[in-house]
Amino acid sequence: MSDAVSPRELSALRAALLNTSGTVPLHDRFRALFTLKSLKNDDAVKIISEGFADHSALLKHELAYCLGQMKLVSALPVLQSVLENLGEDPMVRHEAAEAIGAISSPDFKVVLTKYLTDPNRSVRETCEIALAKIEWDNSEEGRQHLASKESSDQTPAYTSIDPAPPSSKLLSGQPKPDDLSESAIVSLRTTLLDTSVPLFQRYRAMFALRNIGTPAAVDALAAGFSDDSALFKHEIAFVFGQLLSAHSVPSLLNVLQDASESDMVRHEAAEALGGIATPEVLPHLKEWMTREDSPRVVRESCQIAVDMWEYENSGQFQYANGLESVRVEATPA
Repeated sequence: MSDAVSPRELSALRAALLNTSGTVPLHDRFRALFTLKSLKNDDAVKIISEGFADHSALLKHELAYCLGQMKLVSALPVLQSVLENLGEDPMVRHEAAEAIGAISSPDFKVVLTKYLTDPNRSVRETCEIALAKIEWDNSEEGRQHLASKESSDQTPAYTSIDPAPPSSKLLSGQPKPDDLSESAIVSLRTTLLDTSVPLFQRYRAMFALRNIGTPAAVDALAAGFSDDSALFKHEIAFVFGQLLSAHSVPSLLNVLQDASESDMVRHEAAEALGGIATPEVLPHLKEWMTREDSPRVVRESCQIAVDMWEYENSGQFQYANGLESVRVEATPA
């Protein structure tokens, strides 16, 4: 990704993301979005923010996620407006709340607190976790962790800003031999599944298990699909999309194929399967992409997942390659 983006290229990315021509496939709009996300500047924030006028809840949810990952305070006003819009899809509102937590401005705790009693459970739970994350980020442990990350010359295994940090022993991201023991994984699994424990602590166990990443850790995470919280289950599916472990494919396929499961969970399972990209998942993604009884967010997620699957099985260098197509189109004949 080049640091230099011309006004013409930025305009072309905007046109692709917002589908101003009416002919841009959804997966190409996603590629444009991730390209804009990688720019990490206020111009990109402004363009991404325009996308909230779209009709696709899946796209808008991804817009909010990318704004959170960019961690720019200029995104906070639009994220607040999305969260406050009770007519917006709860999946989009939840992602806006999570993005506010990712940016982690203490000034926005009052906004999140207001929605701890929201009518939608996923929104309520996300605000609870986002508030706890902001508190943790400003705790002694959180500040020390940030300082150690900034001074480290090691590239972390996972570069995302997660809704909760891993449990304290796994904060470094590099499991030690003791962390891989059966007893350590059982302990984390117990915390993960204990509904009497605050969600933020359960999420910390979830991301610790992700960092361990062994088949036993994957099995522990998959046990969380029995929970009654759609938010919790969707985060497990997201973590599987980060892990890219073929061991998680059976549980993810079960989620995708369960028509009684929340659309939010099924959509995340579909995208995880697209990233894992083993041969057996493609027919299932194509099936749910075209089935008439498939909810829109599931259909669209499978479309994105098929594009991801094809990318993972191609020789392309990077997925967020929106600038490449822009520059090819701009090259004189």
